[in-house]
Amino acid sequence: MEVRSLCVFCGSRPGTRPEYLDAARSLGTELARRGLTLVYGGASVGMMGAVADGALAAGGKVVGVLPGFMGPKELAHPGLTELLWVDSMHERKALMAERSDAVIALPGGYGTLDELFEIVTWAQLGLHRKPMGLLDTRGFYQPLLAMARHLAEEGFVPAEQAAPFAVSESPAELVERLLAGPTLPPVEKWLRRPSQT
Repeated sequence: MEVRSLCVFCGSRPGTRPEYLDAARSLGTELARRGLTLVYGGASVGMMGAVADGALAAGGKVVGVLPGFMGPKELAHPGLTELLWVDSMHERKALMAERSDAVIALPGGYGTLDELFEIVTWAQLGLHRKPMGLLDTRGFYQPLLAMARHLAEEGFVPAEQAAPFAVSESPAELVERLLAGPTLPPVEKWLRRPSQT
């Protein structure tokens, strides 16, 4: 499947380090440079605003998806190519997935992790084969990668699914890896009954 649009999950807060916002802007610029449409959460603040600003400043197309109840809290970005309003967080995630061919998570909070884990779970269940990546700015995602290995070691995730992401600190390198194809190897049966004796 050709990657034409890329979904970015990221925080509505800027984080404590300037490198986070710089990386978000750089990713937006990289997507625009490659002619890839950015699909993201629609806000003008924090990491979300930075990635959108980077793409728009470089002439890229940006699609935002924002729940109506968040309008007063996370101001909608005024310069988007397209802004889609939905009724719930569930609809937001589903529409972002529907409108994108690959996924990147930037540093963020609980909401970012919620979005990331749901898209990984869908891939594990065979509902999609989209490439998935982590922009590992300042090693932000190293604890999560260690947890993923732990899940596999303890038998809760198949060993071949312990590293479902492409991971890089470089936006350009990460996008290049996602354009190469799916990052999670298919597993015919993710759930097996215990052997009976």
